Amino acid sequence: QVQLVEFGGGLVQTGGSLKLSCTSSTRISVFSVMGWYRQGPGKQRDLVAGIHSGGSTNYADSVKGRFVISRDNAKNTLFLQMYSLKPEDTAAYYCYSRLDSLKGPVEVWGQGAQVTVAS
Repeated sequence: QVQLVEFGGGLVQTGGSLKLSCTSSTRISVFSVMGWYRQGPGKQRDLVAGIHSGGSTNYADSVKGRFVISRDNAKNTLFLQMYSLKPEDTAAYYCYSRLDSLKGPVEVWGQGAQVTVAS
């Protein structure tokens, strides 16, 4: 069973930077897509950034130009580099992966990493 584990959450001041990592128990090259979602207090879980197997990326409008998603296939790790953080970026950040199998898509979530941006 695939497991995703996030690292790198914490407390940062407004304008600061933080880098999240998500390590997979299996080769990330098998995933058709990986991404980062976030869920603030009392809010729904929304997509922050995604990266497809071919390398294309997509971002939520609110983080474009500030966040960068990347991956290291050799280390089976997904990253989210966050710059110019704002208080509204405060949320639990979840790593996500999808594997397209013959039986249908298999989706896996990490346990979440808390990011708190102090004003």
